[in-house]
Amino acid sequence: MISGMTLPARLAAVAVVAALALGACGRGPERVAGPLATAPVQQSLPVSPGTTAAAARGLPDFTELVSAYGPAVVNVTVVERTRPVSADSDTPDDPLHEFLRRFGAQPRGDQPPARGEGSGFIVAPDGTILTNAHVVADASEVTVRLTDRREFTAKVIGVDQRTDVAVIKIDGKNLPTVRVGDPTKLRPGEWVVAIGSPFGFENSVTAGIVSATSRSLPDGQYTPFIQTDAAVNPGNSGGPLFNMAGEVVGINSQIYSRTGGFMGISFAIPIDIAINVRDQLVKTGHVQRGRIGVLIQDVGQQLADSFGLDRPRGALVSQVETAGPAAKAGLRPGDVILSVNAQPVERSGQLSAAISQLHPGARAELEVWRDRASRKVTVDIVELKEGRVARAGGEEGKRGGARLGLSLRLLSPAEKRAAGLDGGLLVEDVEGPALAADVKSGDIVIGANGQKVMTVEDLEAQLEKSKRSIALLVNRSGTTIFIPVKIGGGP
Repeated sequence: MISGMTLPARLAAVAVVAALALGACGRGPERVAGPLATAPVQQSLPVSPGTTAAAARGLPDFTELVSAYGPAVVNVTVVERTRPVSADSDTPDDPLHEFLRRFGAQPRGDQPPARGEGSGFIVAPDGTILTNAHVVADASEVTVRLTDRREFTAKVIGVDQRTDVAVIKIDGKNLPTVRVGDPTKLRPGEWVVAIGSPFGFENSVTAGIVSATSRSLPDGQYTPFIQTDAAVNPGNSGGPLFNMAGEVVGINSQIYSRTGGFMGISFAIPIDIAINVRDQLVKTGHVQRGRIGVLIQDVGQQLADSFGLDRPRGALVSQVETAGPAAKAGLRPGDVILSVNAQPVERSGQLSAAISQLHPGARAELEVWRDRASRKVTVDIVELKEGRVARAGGEEGKRGGARLGLSLRLLSPAEKRAAGLDGGLLVEDVEGPALAADVKSGDIVIGANGQKVMTVEDLEAQLEKSKRSIALLVNRSGTTIFIPVKIGGGP
């Protein structure tokens, strides 16, 4: 046994075990390069009863945290809605048709239901659970399994695609719950723990540190993500991120990867944003977000020099919506918004997240940099209206099989005059396939597949006729260009 070995023998045994470790993403065995340890090993400190060796050596110890709150982390299994097989691939001349016929399969009909797994955690004794929207958005059945192996059928209370937060609920008794912490107090370098079901391995525990806070991602402009290096893989989605006090500070949501597996960068949704979404979904079934009617961009060094800022920071206003709240408050292109209600804005994504969290009807005090001086501007908050085309994974986005990832609205009369157009659809938000195709906020969609587009219904009609892609005719700053966007498969 290892416990009976001398210290050098123990190190050698551990090195052998480490060398046989499997690689990520289902790859074959990988060898560990270099020695396991090169630094001198200090003598172990005496361990008192009930104290782990890690704690005795001054290393972070997660055992109490996992023991206390691990039971509140659940495995979420989903059965997705069936989708009809395209009639185009089911003709007598299709080789697949003949193959299926010979082996007794039915060429026509629905595809078998797809299955998937994710994670979640119980936030209230009544069985309310938080998870990711992408885990349950397309589910026809949701099953929740606890650490004691009890299983429950869950009801989807609500899904918010913009923040990737979903609320589901089970009926149970004596359910364990987590404690909610304050993610605004997180600091880079702080230890955090992720618990979830990577690749179906339920209640797996991984640890790391906070790499950064308020991280902006291209498809998450309303969420200032927590970046960590805690190992997160497919199946961890929707699981909690704990701080060392045993409080949930985030929901593990995304990873940056070139292989599909963990590469040292993972992202979590701050729990305060998720709780706000939960409260609105439970109360009203939908989420209200604030807006002020501006298009913004980051400030680089050259722009900071041009505007006389001490360093690159803030959100530069590139366009102001005519007759919108920002215009009424006196904001204009070239203003740099430095803070919202005394909260500093370092990047444009922080402004979007801060404004979206404010309820329509509220007022916000902005610190604005203009003419090389700072000033205060008070602006009214109005509701951000969701576009009808395009919520990837949402029911409206699936109409005609299309998932563009666009939030659109009709041009106002003033906007028509300013653009010299008689109509079109203004792009307010972009994600998914449209983002990948380089459609930008502020673009005006005026045509699709060679047909004029004046309303959302016009665009939807062209989407119904399209198969793999749609060619959008876009007016961008007075220049007209065609942009092909893939549809039908989602982002």
